[in-house]
Amino acid sequence: MKFAIYNQKAEKTGDIDLNDAVFNLPWNSDLVYQVVLAMKSNLRTPVAHTKGRGEVAGGGRKPWRQKGLGRARHGSIRSPIWVGGGIAHGPTKDKDFSRKINAKMKKKAFYTVLSQKIRDNEVLFLDKINFGMPKTKEAGEIISSISKIAGFEKLKTKKTSKAIFALDKKEENISRSFRNLPGIEIVEAANLNILNVLNHKYLIIANPDGALSKWKPVGAAK
Repeated sequence: MKFAIYNQKAEKTGDIDLNDAVFNLPWNSDLVYQVVLAMKSNLRTPVAHTKGRGEVAGGGRKPWRQKGLGRARHGSIRSPIWVGGGIAHGPTKDKDFSRKINAKMKKKAFYTVLSQKIRDNEVLFLDKINFGMPKTKEAGEIISSISKIAGFEKLKTKKTSKAIFALDKKEENISRSFRNLPGIEIVEAANLNILNVLNHKYLIIANPDGALSKWKPVGAAK
């Protein structure tokens, strides 16, 4: 499967042959759902915490004697039925929300989303991005140029989660140039994951020969 490659001025400079094992997988909603749910669960940090009857302060003595007062029997004001007492079966910060994800499932789900992005014309390949020094103005000009390509018009008008740029290696000048532009994220291709891709409208891959070498087909040797 061939796809066009553009330069920073949105001019076509050639074609790239994409691996069908990475960019031409059928949509599998069940697989994508399982992996996304697991990854989000693994990012979850327990915050809600309640104290049980053994953790609240006070209640070291019986509030009143057992018999003779005509009152209900109580052994401690820490009881869950007392105002200010412990909470029965409440949430605790010790709860573990993590889920195991099979490595092949995770990789295949990622490639499934990439394949759908390709079908939806939301993936763009740039031959390279060059900045002699960090320049937000030049980064904005690249965004303006790319938005002229058919299907990428929203890149200029969308305000949030517009695009994620996948680079073959860390480029400090590129990161600093784009960081002040809203809705743009820069990430190394090796660190790109399914959540990054789904959280942005477009995926822009710079220096595709180097970037795509990071993504091996499922089952391939590392």
